[in-house]
Amino acid sequence: MRLNQVLRLTASAAVILGVAAGAAQAQDAGDEPTRVDDIIVTAQKREQSLQDVPIVVTTLSEELLEDAGVRDIKDLQILTPGLSVTSTTNESITTARIRGVGTVGDNPGLESSVGVVIDGIYRPRNGVGFGDLGELQRIEVLKGPQGTLFGRNTSAGVINILTERPSFTPGFEAELTGGNFGAWGVAGSVTGGLSDTVAGRLYVAARQRDGFYDVNTGVGPRTTMDDQNQDFWTVRGQLLFLPSDTVSIRAIADYSRREEYCCTAVQIRSGPTAQMVNALSGGNGVRPAVRGGTWGASAVTDGLGGFQYLPFSRTGFTNRETGQEIEDMGVSVEANIDLEAFGGSTLTSITGFRSWSAENGMDIDFSGMDLLYRVQDGDYGFGLDTFSQEFRLAGSTDRVDWLVGGYFSSEDLSRGDSYYLGSAYNNYLSLLLTTTAPGGPYTGRIPCFTNPAGFVAACTVLGGGAGPSFSTGQGVRDHYSVDSQSIALFTHNSFHLTDALTLTVGLRWTQEEKDLTALQDNLGLNGQACGGALANQSNVVVANRTPAAALGAICLPWTNPLFDNRAISESFSEDALSGTINLSYDVNDDLMIYGSYSRGYKGAGYNLDRVQTGVTPDASLLFPAETVDSYEVGLKSTLFDGSMLFNATAFHQTFSDFQLNTFLGTAFVVESVPEVTSVGVDLDMIWFTPIDGLSFQGGVTYAQTEYSNFTAADLSNPGRFGPLSLLPGNTMSFAPEWSTTGSVSYEREISGGLMAGFNLSAKYTSEYNTKSDLLPAGVQQAMTLLNGRLSLGSADERWTVELWGQNLTDEEYYQVVFNAPLQGTAFQQTLQPTGTFYNPALDTQTYNAFLGQPRTWGVTLRVRY
Repeated sequence: MRLNQVLRLTASAAVILGVAAGAAQAQDAGDEPTRVDDIIVTAQKREQSLQDVPIVVTTLSEELLEDAGVRDIKDLQILTPGLSVTSTTNESITTARIRGVGTVGDNPGLESSVGVVIDGIYRPRNGVGFGDLGELQRIEVLKGPQGTLFGRNTSAGVINILTERPSFTPGFEAELTGGNFGAWGVAGSVTGGLSDTVAGRLYVAARQRDGFYDVNTGVGPRTTMDDQNQDFWTVRGQLLFLPSDTVSIRAIADYSRREEYCCTAVQIRSGPTAQMVNALSGGNGVRPAVRGGTWGASAVTDGLGGFQYLPFSRTGFTNRETGQEIEDMGVSVEANIDLEAFGGSTLTSITGFRSWSAENGMDIDFSGMDLLYRVQDGDYGFGLDTFSQEFRLAGSTDRVDWLVGGYFSSEDLSRGDSYYLGSAYNNYLSLLLTTTAPGGPYTGRIPCFTNPAGFVAACTVLGGGAGPSFSTGQGVRDHYSVDSQSIALFTHNSFHLTDALTLTVGLRWTQEEKDLTALQDNLGLNGQACGGALANQSNVVVANRTPAAALGAICLPWTNPLFDNRAISESFSEDALSGTINLSYDVNDDLMIYGSYSRGYKGAGYNLDRVQTGVTPDASLLFPAETVDSYEVGLKSTLFDGSMLFNATAFHQTFSDFQLNTFLGTAFVVESVPEVTSVGVDLDMIWFTPIDGLSFQGGVTYAQTEYSNFTAADLSNPGRFGPLSLLPGNTMSFAPEWSTTGSVSYEREISGGLMAGFNLSAKYTSEYNTKSDLLPAGVQQAMTLLNGRLSLGSADERWTVELWGQNLTDEEYYQVVFNAPLQGTAFQQTLQPTGTFYNPALDTQTYNAFLGQPRTWGVTLRVRY
């Protein structure tokens, strides 16, 4: 059957996607029971039965995604064992992890370990793929390195998203939703033939919701009283051209815009600095509670008259606005041409251009005092303009399924980073550096800084002590630009050595070039106090020299004159090979066993942040590439006459030069950890029961994902070992040992021509740490999330009413725990060889957290034609 005919039939047929498996399955007019054999995936860039693909793939259908309330990749984790998705200071920075492995932090200079691909177009950052995904055909989550077919920066896996195609059969669908937190949403789509050879589809949606947090604005000037709201709209248009029996062309254009407030945080534990924070916030600075134990005496002696605000009352303390504005747009064209003259092979071309930008405001200190802040003025945020072109030629013979291809991408990344000193900065830092600040890093008094050469830094006397002078509104304004180009050639071939034995070999060569230009600049006289403190180290009067212990607080990256007007220009080029070799054997028609080796590659990059060693800016912002070697053995089985699927895979992954991005309280630092291993088992089960309309789906991931034992000498900068000293030999952050999902769906026709159904989807996650430095404050206890949906509608699906809820049990959990900037110390300096150590009794750090979403519920009305 020719391509044109296949596409016409596919676009016009009634397609019912398997509820439990989530894979696309075409059912005939007789509505026969669904079978495992019908589950189709494109994990190897060609349509295949799931049970014929010798890799771990979790497939999720449109119906299952809808039942579980999945609208973006963060919602996706409740259906996928071993997948976690988090965001922190804004929703534009979203991190996906598979089997405990992902890229940490808010730095766009790092690319993703888990690739996001939408309709064949790779999205270079996970946050760029965050948003309303619209009408979906299915989502495939591929676990383990996928470097052969999906390229660089898929070292941990791929989230492959396929949206619904245009149909020549006219159709219309609309939805109206209302829920708690003032939520409402409208969406609609229309599809149909525009001519005998052209079909179109248009999808539009708009959604709003009040914030999950109440905000105490402290001393202001913030006026917004809630945070983490939702306010966006999106439009997506498609055209499908079938100019001949051998050619199809699909063109897609989309545009989305978000104007929201995100993200404040709550205090989960405060150190001794809470007294000063509260005083400088007009009494409205912090009111935390301790959850799950204490980390030292300071946790119960904060002097605030009792814990008046619990973390899960969702009260944040933020005196500055946290607005975010995200704009995402793009076009893509996919062409498929049957080349009958070349043995029935198919030539595929996928061209994509995307432009994405985000700008944000931020209260950097997450308190009611005016310490450090960013303004949503275009100088803080980042943008990505990307162009990509892929060509593939694929065909089959009796003994070989072959594919060759080439890929080119060009990416322009621009990041602005500006922030300012607030009105409380001078007072707060002066208090920290005097005896009036209990628990401060320096307990002596700082005299005025006098340089013998005549330079005099202004001083302010506060609380009986003298300290440096910083002016309100001074700060930094940095700009980074990274131009990247990548070229790749690849091949993926399956050799059927016998009717039962298949050898698959894939290889990809990638060449990547990146050029960085940057300008780091201080605003106004920012850096004068630090300059004076540095100069005063040579003061002939020893007693008047700036104490060494105080330099770290005075010469922070944003007040260090060595960054002032600092121009940076760097470039690099590298080649890499990735690939796979896989041997599979069909024991019989219902059982396949396989073993594989895969190598993945994640490119080198630049840390787009101010980083210093001591008080000296790091000479280079470059960090090296990351590679992974993965071994898997598994089986894929179909049971009970095709009604049940049971797949199991054991894996062993070793990551070399793992790119760790960790927040040290003042900056994000990228370090290459010598080795990370992830060892475990993936299990998947699907059962289409004999009871009409009842199905189950479940999955388990058991993974031990750990850092190797390493020392300071193994790091590119040994001085960074102190804050990373808890890592060697321990489990990575966001790497639970157990991750289990389960979903049950039931739908059947009842009396009166009505259809009723329900879905329950749950995920259990064992204990894990949410902090990249593994401080115990970041531990999230084991938890279970539960989503549910009840539906009632007409048997012909012309209308449906759904009552739904997410996080039905209102589970209280942390997304990410982090150190509040300049509010305490967790790692203590020592003269021991390690340089820094952690002692819970001496931990004075204030900890904040970004919380998981609370229980939400609502009602949705759908109409279809």
